[in-house]
Amino acid sequence: MNISLFPPGLSAGAIPPLPRERVVVRGGGCALVALSAGDGIEIHDAEGLQQVLIVAVDADPAVLGLEGPATVGLAAVLEKGGEGSADVARALAARGIAPEALGGHVVLAGEQEAGRRIALLAKGGVHVIVAAPGGPMAPDAQDTATDIAVFIHRAAGNEPPLPAPLAEPKLDLRVPAAEARAYRVKAGDYIQIIDVSGRQCTDFLAFDAAALEKGAEYGLDATTTRTLMGAAYPGPGLHSKYYDERQIPLIEVVRDTVGRHDTFALACSAKYYEDMGYPGHANCTDNFNAVLKPLGIKEKAGWPAINFFYNTAVDHTNALTMDEPWSRPGDYVLLKALTDLVCASSSCADDIDPANGWEPTDIHVRVYDAAENFSKGIAFRMNAEAEPRLTRESAFHPRLSGMTRSFVEYRGFWLPTCFTGEGPIAEYWACREKAAIMDLSPLRKFEVTGPDAELLLQRTVTRDMRKLSVGQVVYTALCYDHGGMIDDATVFRLAPANFRVVCGEEFTGTWLRDKAAEWGLKAFVRSSTDQLHNIAVQGPLSREILSEVIWTGGTQPTIGELKWFRFAVGRLGGPQGPALVVSRTGYTGELGYEIWCHPKDAGALFDAVWAAGEPKGMKPLGLSALDMLRIEAGLVFAGYDFCDQTDPYEAGIGFAVADKDEDFVGKEALARRKANPARKLVGLKVEGNDAVGHGDPLHVGRAQVGVVTSATSSPILKGQIALARIDVAHADVGTRLEIGKLDGLKKRIGAEIVPFPHFDPQKTRVRA
Repeated sequence: MNISLFPPGLSAGAIPPLPRERVVVRGGGCALVALSAGDGIEIHDAEGLQQVLIVAVDADPAVLGLEGPATVGLAAVLEKGGEGSADVARALAARGIAPEALGGHVVLAGEQEAGRRIALLAKGGVHVIVAAPGGPMAPDAQDTATDIAVFIHRAAGNEPPLPAPLAEPKLDLRVPAAEARAYRVKAGDYIQIIDVSGRQCTDFLAFDAAALEKGAEYGLDATTTRTLMGAAYPGPGLHSKYYDERQIPLIEVVRDTVGRHDTFALACSAKYYEDMGYPGHANCTDNFNAVLKPLGIKEKAGWPAINFFYNTAVDHTNALTMDEPWSRPGDYVLLKALTDLVCASSSCADDIDPANGWEPTDIHVRVYDAAENFSKGIAFRMNAEAEPRLTRESAFHPRLSGMTRSFVEYRGFWLPTCFTGEGPIAEYWACREKAAIMDLSPLRKFEVTGPDAELLLQRTVTRDMRKLSVGQVVYTALCYDHGGMIDDATVFRLAPANFRVVCGEEFTGTWLRDKAAEWGLKAFVRSSTDQLHNIAVQGPLSREILSEVIWTGGTQPTIGELKWFRFAVGRLGGPQGPALVVSRTGYTGELGYEIWCHPKDAGALFDAVWAAGEPKGMKPLGLSALDMLRIEAGLVFAGYDFCDQTDPYEAGIGFAVADKDEDFVGKEALARRKANPARKLVGLKVEGNDAVGHGDPLHVGRAQVGVVTSATSSPILKGQIALARIDVAHADVGTRLEIGKLDGLKKRIGAEIVPFPHFDPQKTRVRA
């Protein structure tokens, strides 16, 4: 085959810089990429061991330099239903092509090291399917299918195509750079507003069409919307609507792949450019006046609009700030019309500041029929280079969504905050007194395998991996060279050279892979988050409940025998049931377990546990109740109780730093920090019932000496408690402090440092 192979570690100067246009092919899934003559693609297997299949849809494979017969049928890949399969199947059907008629060339065999890159150059126009084949992974296996990144290098003059329609459009409308267009939308229809080339603002207006017919103008009102939604701008989920001045909702936000917009300022106007020294400059307000005048809508000197993709914010000094948009080519917002609307969209004309990346480009609008059903989602990026991924529903969501509508986006998934008819207090007491079940599927899971797997983890985590037995779990920290924390994690040892890292940050896997490459270790770090969804069953009755539903073989401990921080491989209901991994771990300070399964088995698992637990008083548990439980138990949370400026000692988890004689990342810095501590995590008992929260300053007199990291009202302790990071000079138990509110001086709330954790400090309950 006429393809180029780039080995890992090739010098940056030998490879063109990565373009802004990229597609991520999810493990087990596929994606369609359109290429013109002269365009090139680079296929990156960052994690290693993933097979990659290339299918030329509407041209001879030789146009890509692929030689010989296709060896893998596309239909077999699509039948597995991986992410993107339905989109590819729909695109093929629109072209009248049967998947059975297409075969693919294997360009990566699935035996390559992490970081392998392949380049293909298109000699003519072609639509290319890139597939990352793979099937379901058993919870006790590690053969996970992983993501493949595809970077597109466009030849000079070749524009990136629009993303494929979400469905058959009723309207396909281009808004050229520095222009505006008006259009009508029926109630229930969906409006997709697309940034074609990236970094381009687009103002949006919408008016109640029925009111316009009667001569009344009722359009989107940002002030009303902010007040009713309690946010700078609505987003997908519960608080998703834009209102008019009558407090009637006109638009609902369904999807948002950017998450950074503006509802503060007017659309750009003639006055703005005149004041900047550019009289006569094209502007959105004049463009709107021109397209709305035929509809009988009065002109304005400056239109109050919703400006999608405009990167503005109000900073801590109360100043309105602006920078380049976050949007990339193909990013979009998807809206739903709640009544018949007259709409207008602009492509902002601003080329005198960073608002549009200094170069105005086109905006595209598509309207879809109300009969379509689109999932709700916010784009989630784990790091700056990551492709946005819309909020997912875990495999347990179909069960939980029947119990509540109160979901929030958490690390790329919808998770419940509380449950209808229960509420956080009832959920909390169920966990403390009986049992509770919660969805923790957003936890990131990485399979670490290979002959150097133990050595990689020994050099990167703070615990001593050589002491970890097969079947054991350990809690650890991962740190940068300066001692600041990357993440905390639990590590499972599945076999002598097989580990599973469970953590919060997607970046943790990237960092581990980078370290393996840097040190030349033969160790693979592959994401299995989409292959392993998990629930936690916590509370005094959790052992009794799970003993009824989980079977383990003779070589594995039973649920009754499973010790703290150990795991077992089992089955649901009996030896022929779905495979599970159950660990005696949790995040509540109670006796509890976490159960890991493939998403296809989640419904059966939840139903079995619920059937056994509900008669015993088990309740579902949301994030609000979980926060009460974990703060009482002194369990830290990333972004609140620790960050990359916090070492494990300052985060209250110094016990997770082993005294091992081998070097590991951050060892020298941690030794220095331990010997010369500056701050300490402490527990606070707060006076009164005024709410305190993360970020509130702690004072001794006028001086600020610390900050509240987490706080809650504790039902069992009958008062407000907090975790706080404080200067060691004031960290002794019994020290009295004041929590500053308002500006830190106008209001003070008394607090006292108390033993930490607040509840069950000897961990007798979790060890029971």
